[in-house]
Amino acid sequence: MVRLSAILGQHLPVFRQVFQFSDKNLLRWYPGHMGKGMKQMQQKLKSVDCIVEVHDARIPISGRNEQFRYTVSGLRPHILVLNKMDLADLSHEGVVRDYLTKQGMSEVLYTNCKDLSCSGLKKIVPTINRLILNSERYNRNEKEEFTVMVIGVPNVGKSSVINAIRNKYLKKSKAAAVGAIAGITRSVLTKIKVCQDPLIYVLDTPGILDPKVEDVETGFKLALCSSMNDHLVGIRHIADYLLYFLNRRGDFEYVHHLGLSSPLDSIEEVLINSAVNMGKTLKRKNAEGGYTIVPDIDAAAYNFVKLFRTGALGKFLLDEV
Repeated sequence: MVRLSAILGQHLPVFRQVFQFSDKNLLRWYPGHMGKGMKQMQQKLKSVDCIVEVHDARIPISGRNEQFRYTVSGLRPHILVLNKMDLADLSHEGVVRDYLTKQGMSEVLYTNCKDLSCSGLKKIVPTINRLILNSERYNRNEKEEFTVMVIGVPNVGKSSVINAIRNKYLKKSKAAAVGAIAGITRSVLTKIKVCQDPLIYVLDTPGILDPKVEDVETGFKLALCSSMNDHLVGIRHIADYLLYFLNRRGDFEYVHHLGLSSPLDSIEEVLINSAVNMGKTLKRKNAEGGYTIVPDIDAAAYNFVKLFRTGALGKFLLDEV
């Protein structure tokens, strides 16, 4: 991590302390399939024994859909799986767990679905079994199989968690669609068998955001972690939030990766310089009828954001704990 000590002697700009973004409508992505999905989830609750909520470990507090607590979970056992732990800064894990416990979320597991030997993945089925056996199953007491509903906001790895469990216990290939774009799963699917002993079926569900993401930073944290579609929020806006976040915490690793000479507070300067260094250009018609070569700003923005999402810039905890 490149911090101030590594660039002493350079003149640093005065970095922004507040991220200002006026158009909140860009952060309200709630397409029709989300509303339909919530209704489908509620209709299937009578057959559900346990809720497994999957969220991104980089934002363990921000962006969780508060509607789940009241409309889906209820009195059922509820497990919070913080996935993508391989991309998250876990140095404050204890503080995060304490906070979540105070919020009523005592069953928290960290997972990396790319690693089937991950201890968190190994704990999911035993935790499901323990919680269901110690709970009131009401009209499902006579049922031998357990049914689990997997919920969460878009692109946090719900389908990946399901596939990892299925692979581990049944040695079968993936049964749920996986993608790097928010909104891959569009509806509540039929039951997917993931374990024989105990007999467990899961219901995969579409990622559902809170319809009212009022806080600008929460919205951009979700966007930065791919839980909102890039083209709807705007990749340059997302890149600008990333720059603001890195500068505010004094993390200048991006300077090296983007080939810059020093940290910058202007996203336009960062992207123009980065595009030039990458050799990414576009042809634009000029007033004389000819063409002008200009830096490809969007390509530079996608590259910058990708560095964060793939872990090239380091491991992060976007929430302040």
